[in-house]
Amino acid sequence: MEFKDYYQIMGVNRDAPQDEIKRAYRKLARKYHPDVSKEADAELRFKELGEAYEVLKDPEKRAAYDQLGKNWKAGQDFHPPPQWDQGFEFHGGGFTDSDAQHFSDFFESLFGRGNQSGGFDSNFQQQFHARGQDTHAKINIDLDDAYHGATRSITINHSELDEHGRPQLKQRTLNVRIPKGIRQGQHIRLAKQGSKGMGKGEAGDLYLEIEFQPHPYYTIDGKDVYMKCPVAPWEAALGASVKVPTPDGKVDLKIPAGSASGKKLRLKGRGIPAKEPGDLFVVLDIALPPAQNEAARKAYLDMAEKLDFNPRAEIGRAHV
Repeated sequence: MEFKDYYQIMGVNRDAPQDEIKRAYRKLARKYHPDVSKEADAELRFKELGEAYEVLKDPEKRAAYDQLGKNWKAGQDFHPPPQWDQGFEFHGGGFTDSDAQHFSDFFESLFGRGNQSGGFDSNFQQQFHARGQDTHAKINIDLDDAYHGATRSITINHSELDEHGRPQLKQRTLNVRIPKGIRQGQHIRLAKQGSKGMGKGEAGDLYLEIEFQPHPYYTIDGKDVYMKCPVAPWEAALGASVKVPTPDGKVDLKIPAGSASGKKLRLKGRGIPAKEPGDLFVVLDIALPPAQNEAARKAYLDMAEKLDFNPRAEIGRAHV
């Protein structure tokens, strides 16, 4: 996927005010509209222009796009940095007067797809009262928060226009109660923390979408949690009882004799808490001691002599 330089497509500088972006769009839209343009690539240019304007006309999308940095060049191979949009507050309602279905994969990787939504003009806003829009943001929490619940101080980024019409990144900090048992993809609703209403209308709500911070030991799948547990060869071969850490404290785990790497041992009900809690799956990973001294090398040589073992025997039979 190629990086798209929306400023280059619009022919404006990165610090261009919103009214300059609007003028540039109108000028180029007339030039490349497929119904009137004689340019060979008019249709493609017109679609690119609509996509660029969809981002740059919206202070929220523009501020988020700008956070990717100035070092990207048009045409470079691009993949969104992990968690690039964490803490950015976006208004609900999708896109405005462009056909989002025709936008590029680059746009979709950053902002997804959405439905069109009309806005209110200034005269309407002065005469009527209406509830503010709901807004949305993604936040990262620790797995421990889902197991025990917590109250966290969360910083939310949003964009406001300065007196020159240029988007400025602003921040606000909220204390958020994270309920025990929350899962990835679920939302926390903060009443009246969204956009301000029109007239005497109340503010909209802010919805925080939950994602988990990457963990060095655990991976999460819905309510289930997985962890890789190193075991010694003799523990796997002979069986053993070992202590393993879990997000809810250490437990005794019985390893059956003859276990192989990749074997999953289920600890029922030790996943993310819920009315019907998830499970914790321990995936065995046989770790070989290094042959770094004479005693260790001798032990390996004794095994090679005394054990009739060929780990590739099944591979040979498969091709007979």
